[in-house]
Amino acid sequence: MNPAIDAARLTLLLSELRLPAIKQGWAGFAERADTESWPAARFLATLAEHEVAERDRRRIERHLTEARLLPGKTLDGFEFDAVPMLSKARVMALCAGDSWIDKGANLLLIGGPGGGKTHLASAIGLALVENGWRVLFTRTSDLVQKLQLARRDLGLEAAINRLDRFHLLILDDLAYVSKDQAETSVLFELISARYERRSLLITANQPFGAWGKVFPDPAMTLAAVDRLVHHATIFEINVDSYRRRTALERKQKGPGRPPTYATARDARAVSRHDDQDQPASAPATPTPDI
Repeated sequence: MNPAIDAARLTLLLSELRLPAIKQGWAGFAERADTESWPAARFLATLAEHEVAERDRRRIERHLTEARLLPGKTLDGFEFDAVPMLSKARVMALCAGDSWIDKGANLLLIGGPGGGKTHLASAIGLALVENGWRVLFTRTSDLVQKLQLARRDLGLEAAINRLDRFHLLILDDLAYVSKDQAETSVLFELISARYERRSLLITANQPFGAWGKVFPDPAMTLAAVDRLVHHATIFEINVDSYRRRTALERKQKGPGRPPTYATARDARAVSRHDDQDQPASAPATPTPDI
């Protein structure tokens, strides 16, 4: 039979079998197999491995797109030396995911503004996606507003159920949810729905004792904290603000400036700038489709 006809027929068969990576690359592998006299089994195994690797790569690309993680936030870029109470080995172990995500356990990052909680949360999310887990990163206030709209349209339960496709839901800045009964009630329902089923990673500026500012009902506060900490790893990140340190370094490296504040007014200006936990240049995280 004409080799050109054989190739055309093989292309059609691979399309029918939905093997796009083999369809695209089989000719190159065949040429190499002929040159190096591969056994048939090696040639077939190489094609199969190529298809599996390409499927994994495409899946990770899709999951990274849907995760909406912050750009540039990686574990390599996180300054573990500046956070001595945080074990890098323990964080790296959590990035495998199988010791907690498959059990529906949680991870809580608690500490003052500027300590790197958001960076660390997004970086852990990235590592988990690369290890095969589905993750969604969102500001807590954005997701709460989305869930409120769903409740108004009588679709809150369905909206929460759609979030089940994510093994890990990262809720950034829990303390910035306004103290409103309608908002905090949908947040509580989300926490309750995922309890012992799907994992949460939460960053918060306030210790648990101050969560009454988030949940106006004391009973709801206790219930929410109880569900979150029951199966949880808790990191308390109590360090000086990274942004404050960076601002100080910029001042110290300026031409003719001593390695201290030029004036007390400069010190106050830096301190005021650090009151916001999110950097001014951080892009807004789109709300998920639920």
